Amino acid sequence: MQITGDMLIGGRAVRGTEKPLTAFNPATGEAIPAPAFGSGTAADVDAACKLAAAAFDAYRTLPLDERAEFLERIADGIAALGDALTERAHAETGLPKARLEGERGRTVGQLKLFAQEVRQGLWLTPTLDSALPDRKPLPRAELRLQKVALGPVAVFGASNFPLAFSVAGGDTAAALAAGCPVVVKAHGAHLGTSEMVGRVIQQAVKDMGLPEGVFSLIVGAGRSVGEALVAHPAIKAVGFTGSRAGGTALMRIAANRPEPIPVYAEMSSINPVFLLPGALGSRSAAIAQGFVDSLVLGAGQFCTNPGLAIGIEGPALDEFAQAAAQALGVKPAQTMLTAGIHAAYEEGARRLGDTVGVSALAQGQPASGPNQAFAALFVTDAKTFLAQPTLEDEVFGPASTLVRCKDEAELLAVAEHFAGQLTATIQMDRDDVPTAMRLVPILERKAGRLLVNGFPTGVEVAHAMVHGGPFPATSDSRATSVGTSAMERFLRPVCYQDFPAELLPQALADGNPLGLWRRKDGEFVKG
Repeated sequence: MQITGDMLIGGRAVRGTEKPLTAFNPATGEAIPAPAFGSGTAADVDAACKLAAAAFDAYRTLPLDERAEFLERIADGIAALGDALTERAHAETGLPKARLEGERGRTVGQLKLFAQEVRQGLWLTPTLDSALPDRKPLPRAELRLQKVALGPVAVFGASNFPLAFSVAGGDTAAALAAGCPVVVKAHGAHLGTSEMVGRVIQQAVKDMGLPEGVFSLIVGAGRSVGEALVAHPAIKAVGFTGSRAGGTALMRIAANRPEPIPVYAEMSSINPVFLLPGALGSRSAAIAQGFVDSLVLGAGQFCTNPGLAIGIEGPALDEFAQAAAQALGVKPAQTMLTAGIHAAYEEGARRLGDTVGVSALAQGQPASGPNQAFAALFVTDAKTFLAQPTLEDEVFGPASTLVRCKDEAELLAVAEHFAGQLTATIQMDRDDVPTAMRLVPILERKAGRLLVNGFPTGVEVAHAMVHGGPFPATSDSRATSVGTSAMERFLRPVCYQDFPAELLPQALADGNPLGLWRRKDGEFVKG
């Protein structure tokens, strides 16, 4: 597939007329040769959004089998790109090819999972309450409910997942599955990769005979294109993965519109790992190795990177610290996604080390090339951590801090202190159950996913997965951006009162023509 540097607005390839952008290879520190990517304007955003609005009713009422087939065609098209996609993503991100092949598999898999979910129709939540004409003192009308698509969705590609959280990633897949057209803003760190995947979606739209506005891909330098996209009246929701500053800026724009809209932003998390005494007493070295492996995975550029470990002072915690320092000391430096991300990591690690009451515990191997980050582990005490709000800030990269607590009460105080997180992990053995029982209710209030005896990196795409959490981990703790429940972000309920049979949607029609499980007068039935 030839990369042209064009935007994809509906069925057209459009050359952006604003400041051209150049793809960049972080591993070499050099620009990738032509083509340059032309940046779009507010007029381009307007054209894409108007096409999406025009496509909405036709797309959202598409038969479920056809919508599912559309998702499957996108998945098959991405798989068919083969090595060319891997090579381009590798050149633009510096991520290992094996990692990118796994990410492509995840992207394809989640599209097909959403296709299965669309066909099953459970997400429609069809509900029927029969009329009660003889009820006293007042009769009840016949009521039927289903969920419908919210409207066109703006999706922002993420820097750290050029496939799974980008053009055809989880936000796009969930929105398309829900029946929402999508306008994607490509991330500047993987422009060629984005165009390749975008052309697959564009071709699937054409092959299925769908309205062209079901999908568009916009490129933009700076903030103006993204701001115009969120502010456009045709857009009804936003999916974003990135920094807290970026997410909160989009939230303000969305809230200040004449019609405010939801922004589902995943922003920042340090994913605390609680090291309980019994677990450390029996397997401190193994826990330390697993912790360090999770910390440095992908150069620490995962939103579930374990940026904090908390334990109670004693010989077992000392053994963990020593083992973690040894494991981390041999870890090689790794290429980060962009020069900007690398510079921000170095500044964040320096800030941690310069904080009064914090000291360096270990450091990985030094960098041997451009934009490489070495791993770093710091240590502090609970009193310092509780007094220094900046120690709770995310450092995007392979840096973490060990917090030493005097006793269980101080450990629980640290847990209470946290802001919202994507994950919280407990390393425990049988002897730790009483402490864990006191810890879990706190963590339920703080995080979207709780783990026992695991590590937070690695987010399974499944029905039960929650990838979300209280602010600032996300902008809406009621939502997940991974798993089939992600569709819920882009749906809303509609009640149909006393509707004649010929006007009812199929999901609510008498005789249940779609063969769905429905809730009828409080009972779940398939009929």
